[in-house]
Amino acid sequence: MIEKPSYEELEKRIQELERVESNFNRSKGKLIHSYDLMDYIISHARSAIAVFDRDFKYIYVSKRYLTDYKVKEQHVIGKHHYEVFPDIPQKWKDVHQRSLAGEVLRAEEDLYYREDGSIDWTRWECRPWYEYDGSIGGIVIYNEVINERKKIEETLRKSEQLLSTHLLNTPIGAISWDLNFKTVEWNPAAETIFGYTKDEALSKHAAELILPEDMKELVDVIFQDLISEKGGTRSTNENITKGGRRIICDWYNTALKDADGKVIGIASFVSDITERVQANEGLRKSEEKFRTLFHTSPNAITLTSAENGVYIDVNDGFTKMLGYSKEDVIGKTSAELNIWNDFKDRELLASGLKKYGLVDDLEADFKGKNGQIKSGIMSAHLLNIENKNIIFAITRNVTEQRKLESQLQQSQRMESIGTLAGGIAHDFNNILSPIVGYTEMVLLDTPEDSPVRDSLNQVYTSALRAKDLVNQILTFSRQDSSELMLMKMQPIVKEALKLIRSTISTTIEIIQDINPDCGVVKADPTQIHQIVMNLATNAYHAMEETGGELKVSLKEVELGEYDIITPDMTPGVYACLIVADTGVGMDKILTNKIFDPFFTTKEVGKGTGMGLSVVHGIVISMGGTIHVYSEPGKGTQFHVYLPVIKSAAEKPKIQTQVPIQGGTEHLLLVDDEEAILSMEKRMLERLGYQVTSRTSSLEALEAFRSNPDKFDMIITDMAMPNMPGDKLSVELIKIRPDIPVLLCTGFSEAMSVEKAASLGIKGFLLKPIIMKDLAQKIREVLDACKI
Repeated sequence: MIEKPSYEELEKRIQELERVESNFNRSKGKLIHSYDLMDYIISHARSAIAVFDRDFKYIYVSKRYLTDYKVKEQHVIGKHHYEVFPDIPQKWKDVHQRSLAGEVLRAEEDLYYREDGSIDWTRWECRPWYEYDGSIGGIVIYNEVINERKKIEETLRKSEQLLSTHLLNTPIGAISWDLNFKTVEWNPAAETIFGYTKDEALSKHAAELILPEDMKELVDVIFQDLISEKGGTRSTNENITKGGRRIICDWYNTALKDADGKVIGIASFVSDITERVQANEGLRKSEEKFRTLFHTSPNAITLTSAENGVYIDVNDGFTKMLGYSKEDVIGKTSAELNIWNDFKDRELLASGLKKYGLVDDLEADFKGKNGQIKSGIMSAHLLNIENKNIIFAITRNVTEQRKLESQLQQSQRMESIGTLAGGIAHDFNNILSPIVGYTEMVLLDTPEDSPVRDSLNQVYTSALRAKDLVNQILTFSRQDSSELMLMKMQPIVKEALKLIRSTISTTIEIIQDINPDCGVVKADPTQIHQIVMNLATNAYHAMEETGGELKVSLKEVELGEYDIITPDMTPGVYACLIVADTGVGMDKILTNKIFDPFFTTKEVGKGTGMGLSVVHGIVISMGGTIHVYSEPGKGTQFHVYLPVIKSAAEKPKIQTQVPIQGGTEHLLLVDDEEAILSMEKRMLERLGYQVTSRTSSLEALEAFRSNPDKFDMIITDMAMPNMPGDKLSVELIKIRPDIPVLLCTGFSEAMSVEKAASLGIKGFLLKPIIMKDLAQKIREVLDACKI
């Protein structure tokens, strides 16, 4: 009989059962939680997961499995795997069987061919799962589509291949160093730059390969800076090649790090920039030379924008030439500054640059800041500088050169006209000589009370005036031989002004400013008088109708190297005579012509056109210069400069009246002009001389050679055909060295008193000959020979 439990025992058993149930419920909850957790993990795993029993029926699948394998039927639990995938390849069936047999199979990369023909890269694993008793309960398949990873890997592979190709073919040297600064990578460009092959360079320290001796001590410091990433990222260094050649290299260095960020070495990229550095140095020197030439050139140099014509830069030559400062010019155009005197020149420059890209030797006039005109010869080129079209122009200042050329042309013109005037004077002398000579002789034979004497006096006076005109022509042509003496100009100028005052209208005021301290000049007093009279008369005619002011001043001035007016002048002290009027003035065209002989703006009867040309000739013959300043409506000023002589003035010679003397000597007279020869023969015979005359110099030579002692003196003309007078004189002196010769000439470019004396000629006389002068000169020569 079974013993019934007591109440306490029942209560105890109930509590134990409740405890067991409670534990069961807790275990059940944990199991459910564990299942839910596994479901959550499997459902959301990145891999496709499927769990099968031994019959290969689905026990569990992840959502990713259904998605990746495009399973349309969502409720596959309990279904056979091959039912879901009826066309599964045998390959996979074999895998499944091997796994059910206990193998774990896997593939990191495998191709999966889908029904639609697409292909996926997969990573899978198939392994058995075990029951609680250790038996295989089924298999678990893990599968992951790795298309993106494969794409990344392929991209990385291509990138690495591209990088490798680039490193093999790039002209930039690529070098890798380990932490001991030994070479671990050396591309072909590095071989080219430094001359070492890759095999020669690998495992070598940088100091052994590429560092000059004077840099090896610095390498450790530099390398430590690179490893610690303190500096040296970019640098330019001098290196050395295998052949010992020093080169300049541009380096870019960066630390190499592993996946944990730890520095494992240094990567360097290097370029040989030796040629570039040398080119830059050459360019720097060239630019420095250009800047030096630009700023120091005496020529005006400008850089102008071709786009808008604005000045970019100008040199000192430009500012000196036109008077502008750089600040005045830069940023403005030549049109804004109104630099071109004639805008057509600017158009020529622009069209030439547009058509040819350059313009050479463009002659143009430019306006300076103060309105002064400067002449220049410009050459311009269109250049491309830093992708900008720039006009580079050089202008040579030829202002002074043009002045000199103008003065030279004027001088040559005056010289040509002077030669012409001298020829005219010669012919006029030949005409005038018989008139003067015969009139003199007729006057000597005519009684004082004769009714024709007044007429003869008028003829003789007119002939003498004509003689003065010839002398003016000779003065202009610089063929006269007036006697110069040391003198002070003040008395002559004052005397001339007294004469002018008495002859011109009182509507013209004469103002004198004669400095008594003005020094001594070497001049002919008569010619100084003539200069003042001609200039004053010229001023009077300019003010004759309106009246005005005639101012004459004389002062001493000192001219420096840059003050001289003509190239013939030398720096020094000059006496400056200024004759100024307030008359009508002249323009530039008239000013350039006023010294031409026979040029006049006066009406007929008021001037011959010889006055100013004679003044010019006189001044030049005295070693001086004359300059004119004039503007229409503002009057005219003549400045005459004569060099001051720093010595005491000579006392003027006192002219004494000498009576006409004759003689009885036998003279040989030679002149190719029959009229002159006849007149002179009668004049000499009247004075008591015996005369043998010849019209041919050759006949005269033969007559003398046949009887040289017959003649006491030879009087010969200079200009004769076959043999001129100077050569005839030389031949006569050869025959008889003591024969006195008197040479007469109306014009001789090649003969002077000094030259005549050097040939042995004792006397020199200018035509037209006056009886008193001829008689005096003959006695002077003959009497001197008798001493």
